[in-house]
Amino acid sequence: MKLKNIEKAGPKYWVTIAVTIIFFLLGALSFPILADASDNQPNKKALIVWGGWEGHEPKKCVDIFAPWLREQGFEVEISDTLDAYLDLEKLKKLDVIVQVYTQGTITGQQERNLLEAVKSGVGLAGWHGGLADSFRMNTEYQFMVGGQWVAHPGGIIDYEVNIVPEKKNDPIVRGLKDFKMHSEQYYMHIDPIIEVLATTTFSGKYAPWIEGVVMPVVWKKYYGKGRVFYSSLGHVAADFDVPEAREIVKRGILWAARVLN
Repeated sequence: MKLKNIEKAGPKYWVTIAVTIIFFLLGALSFPILADASDNQPNKKALIVWGGWEGHEPKKCVDIFAPWLREQGFEVEISDTLDAYLDLEKLKKLDVIVQVYTQGTITGQQERNLLEAVKSGVGLAGWHGGLADSFRMNTEYQFMVGGQWVAHPGGIIDYEVNIVPEKKNDPIVRGLKDFKMHSEQYYMHIDPIIEVLATTTFSGKYAPWIEGVVMPVVWKKYYGKGRVFYSSLGHVAADFDVPEAREIVKRGILWAARVLN
């Protein structure tokens, strides 16, 4: 009786059976692979180097982003000395270096190792003077960063940051709108190769000859194989109370570390 019923079953019956078997086999094959990839995936590694001029509150800023990086699954090493750049082989094993070091002096070996690590593919990320007002005598370092601070007319002022319309879908600024800051509005010398994601426009109130100048605020670029991210926001830790300013730096670090594409 059972065999006769099977013989009478229509095409839909056999299609259903076949589809069920296929999905079962795919599930059985894929589950161990996915589980293994998750279990064995190495953690990303980040080095945060802070110091230099205390007016930029480097330690307070590190205390904002270091715990967050750990929450993202990064192994985070924090150093308050540029000697962290002396071990080139160790640097090359990192995914990203976050530098928060305004002004200061870097030795030849420290600089060479940092440059070589980024050229080899290690990401570099930073903000404000901690990346773009470091080591003023080192032009190759500035070549890597893509810009150098030269002025902040008026000091602490109100200004607006504008997302570049053509870049609104970039992962670093996607979904963000123009926003206001009460801080230093950085005037910078910049590398034409940078990919600008956000800008600010100078009013000319404090330096009339720059009225209407549109200045990059957020950019990304490559140095060799390494991704470099920079934001001029973040004069002091309280600047990151502005949600957009904090979010941009978070995303920029992840982009430099190749977590975001």
